[in-house]
Formats: sequence, C-alpha cells, structure tokens
Amino acid sequence: MTGSLFPLDNICCNDYRCCVSRAHTRRASLPSEARAFIALQKAADKLALQAEQLLKSNGLTGAQYNVLRILRGAEPQGLACSSIAERMISHDPDITRLLDRMEKRNLITRQRQSDDRRVVKTRITSSGLELLKRLDPTVRELHKRQFAHMGSGRVRALADLLDEICAPEGE
Repeated sequence: MTGSLFPLDNICCNDYRCCVSRAHTRRASLPSEARAFIALQKAADKLALQAEQLLKSNGLTGAQYNVLRILRGAEPQGLACSSIAERMISHDPDITRLLDRMEKRNLITRQRQSDDRRVVKTRITSSGLELLKRLDPTVRELHKRQFAHMGSGRVRALADLLDEICAPEGE
C-alpha cells in the first residue's frame, strides 16, 4: 500500500544529468568578463573562509586581523579611524564599533590628539603585536597551502593581474 502512495521513479536522475551538462554549456557561453568575475568571487570566498576559520580559532575575525596588520604597519604614529577604514580589505560600515571591541580586548588603544581634538589616533598594543607575531607563521603556511597547486611564477602573475584589476582607473 505504501508503494502506491509513493511511487519510485529514477527519471529525475536522467533529468539531473541533462541539467548539469546544460549548466556547463551555459557557463562556457558566458562572456569572459562574467566568467572572470564569478571565478574571482568563488576563489575569494573559498580563500577567505579558510582564513576566517584559522583566525576564529585564535579569537579574531578577518576584519580585526586586518586592522591589527594595518596598525602594525602604521607604528609608531598610529592612524585615525578614517585612515584605517580606507586601508581595509573589506569595507566595514561600523569601523568604530569594531575598534571598540578590539580596545576592550586590549588589542588597540585610542587617544584623542592634543593638537587637534577632533582626531583620535589608534595604535596597536603590545598584546596585539604579540598576537600577530604568533599568527604570522600560521597565516604564511595557510597561504602556501592555498596556492601550493600553482607554481610560484603563476602565483606572481595572478597577483600582478589582480593588482591591475584593483588599480585606480587611468593608472
């Protein structure tokens, strides 16, 4: 009786194969720019997910790690909040709240400037520097693994091409 209520059929299996091959054909017929854009999005998502997992195990988000790297490069002067936001890899609409959380964790300090009270300089703390120092080799190894299937020349060429995409127009 159950068999009559739920008939089994394997036609969907054949239809699935047909759909898969059509999807592949559609992808190949996309303009090169669209294919490149989609491939970049997929690659960025895959690489970022791996990095996020590594950082999460160390109590950081990708944005927090990015801020720490930016501030390490700006030592000893530090940077204003707007300058940090400009240098971020991914735009964070609430950079102030991100910095608040990092300050509570003693990864950064913020200090209003005496010569211009409107400017608040953000600096990395010794705790933040120590965390980065600990993470540096692990992150380098992750990047090596992520690109291990490509030769170093191809990785350099890819980096150059991506830099070209990111360069301001007219350069």
